[in-house]
Amino acid sequence: MSCSSSFTPIELFTAEDVGRRRHWSDEDKVRIVEESFRGHRQGSATARRYGISRSLLSIWRRAYRDGTLGGPDLGGSFVPLVMEEAAAAPVGHSAPPSQDARIDITLPNGRCMTIPASLPPSHLAALLAVVDPR
Repeated sequence: MSCSSSFTPIELFTAEDVGRRRHWSDEDKVRIVEESFRGHRQGSATARRYGISRSLLSIWRRAYRDGTLGGPDLGGSFVPLVMEEAAAAPVGHSAPPSQDARIDITLPNGRCMTIPASLPPSHLAALLAVVDPR
């Protein structure tokens, strides 16, 4: 009896060979994150489109909001306010205050709100907590 054996060559793939881990530049991350913010519920669709996990996109979105990804600085800042006394109007010719006075507010997430000027600050704070949660 003769013992002959044949071996088939085996090719071994390591993690470096596969190339599974990609390195995204900050510009690419910002572009992907901004695309995920367009429209309603675009996070999952954008993650699938670029072949990344939703959790990674969520991490990038959080960094973008915090300003550590290179996106716009969404942190609060103070704006100088100057109040001047109004010139005295002639008696008898003053118009009643307008009930239709409105204030336009643009939020850091790109949404715009138009609110009545008479809206109490507590109502505005509750509205902002819903529209732009942080």
